[in-house]
Amino acid sequence: MENKEKRLKKKEVSINKLMNNKKMIFLFLGSFFLLLNSCKSEFEDNSDIFKTGVFEIPAGKSFDKEIIIRKDSIQISKHGNHIDTLSIKWKNNFFYTLKYINPKTDLQKDPMYVQINKIHKDSYDFTVKIGFSKFSQKGTIYKVK
Repeated sequence: MENKEKRLKKKEVSINKLMNNKKMIFLFLGSFFLLLNSCKSEFEDNSDIFKTGVFEIPAGKSFDKEIIIRKDSIQISKHGNHIDTLSIKWKNNFFYTLKYINPKTDLQKDPMYVQINKIHKDSYDFTVKIGFSKFSQKGTIYKVK
């Protein structure tokens, strides 16, 4: 009879351990999903607003202020006394390619690859690379209209 009682107690202990493990797993998973939902991102992808409109790149150390007008697949850029027309092709909301329609130099024949790095309310930070060269430039574009 004692052996039977010992076996029953061992089974009871095993069942209690199993139940405690299930409770711990349930608590862990519940906490994980609660944490996941409470960490809702405040990031709002408003990058579509940068596909059309009037923009400005402020003057820098080595370049003049640039006014940009975007409509459909065309971008008109005015900097200093120069006006250029470029085609713009969006790969996604964070990457686009610019190409001069009437290139005046060999450098302008290469496409410019623009990566949007950070979006703000009315502007975005970007990095532009020309062709497959190692040249890259960082800047900020502000939406004016």
